[in-house]
Amino acid sequence: MRMLSKLLAGGAAIVTTIALTAVPALADPPSGTTPRPADAVGVGADTTQYLLDQLAGSYDSAHKNNKTLLYSWDATNPSTGAVGDNIATKSNCAVISRPNGTGQGVSALDANVTDPKSPSNYCVDFARAASPRTASDPPYAAGGIAFVSLAGDAVTWADRSTAAGGTDAPANLTVTQLIKIFECQYTNWKQVGGKSAPIKAFLPQTSSGIRSFFLLALGGGTTPITPGSCVIDGTTSDPNSLEQNEGVNAILNSPETIYIYSVGAYLAQAYHSAACIKTNCSPNASGEICKPSGSQNEFGCDETGVLQLNTIGGSKPTAPWPLTATSTKAIINKGFSLAFQHTLYDVVRYDPNTTDHIPGAEKGAPGGINLEQFFGASGYLCTAAAAKTAIKNYGFLPTWKLSTCGATS
Repeated sequence: MRMLSKLLAGGAAIVTTIALTAVPALADPPSGTTPRPADAVGVGADTTQYLLDQLAGSYDSAHKNNKTLLYSWDATNPSTGAVGDNIATKSNCAVISRPNGTGQGVSALDANVTDPKSPSNYCVDFARAASPRTASDPPYAAGGIAFVSLAGDAVTWADRSTAAGGTDAPANLTVTQLIKIFECQYTNWKQVGGKSAPIKAFLPQTSSGIRSFFLLALGGGTTPITPGSCVIDGTTSDPNSLEQNEGVNAILNSPETIYIYSVGAYLAQAYHSAACIKTNCSPNASGEICKPSGSQNEFGCDETGVLQLNTIGGSKPTAPWPLTATSTKAIINKGFSLAFQHTLYDVVRYDPNTTDHIPGAEKGAPGGINLEQFFGASGYLCTAAAAKTAIKNYGFLPTWKLSTCGATS
């Protein structure tokens, strides 16, 4: 997302929905905190960035004296919304352009840059990923990487809600219709049962994991479709840097819009997150974007804006459906079209010496850091009660029929 929750000055404490006790905010490492060479540091997809912020905060608060703590750099600057600003992921590491999305996160991991003063440690230890392995990714083998299952999500299409002024689109689209819209074979909503009005198709920037997954799903799960020239994306055609999982960008405020959205991210924003102080989710004079309180998620703001979710081939993305203002307990519908359900991952370097191939505690593990304690099937993210609660609060499914937490591929 373009605009993220405000990093509290000096890591000031607020109430968390996990343990209901004060913990330091970690949207990016807290102010004044620089990850050490032996800490586990991640970058990448924004779909799970708030979840990893929460998991890192919960873990680090409970393990303050550990040799290795967990940190996660957001996809965009949490205070300004800037894309691609410079960050130094750990002490001693050279600054890099902040990785924005699954693709850039995996690339930063695969660059294998090490700490110049501690060359046995890498500057990036894991990448957040919202899409599965691609043919161009390093292999699941020695010298390559492992995709580690974390939770379940789904992706569907979205348009302008009735509350925001309504839409020219129909309430449902089939897979074939979606293909023809994003390939620019259909350019008027009347062609798919909507009003006689041009279709304005949008996609997030090309490193977006949900973009990659959605196009792959439209291609039958083997070969992604190629968007046509009519599609506006967040990389080259959109001067407003359209990011995934946001509905507050002014470019989307049209009855002709079609966009895509992570169902989990939408639910977390709409029902578990604080409203933005400004309608466009830009910071106020104090640098705040929203003010979470009570049982609201500590990280992330409601950026659903003008958008609403829709069905694919009649398949409902959430339960209950349709969503209303009172659907506060809504979850991803496990019966939603399987083609558009997917696994969220943390990506690590392949360790040939562990059964799950996640870097372990043995001498010579890639990076010298035990990542099994976080990402393995018996690790914190898969077993801790606080982690399971966080996954639910951030809209995703901790029990996932397509994969098991900690499974690698």
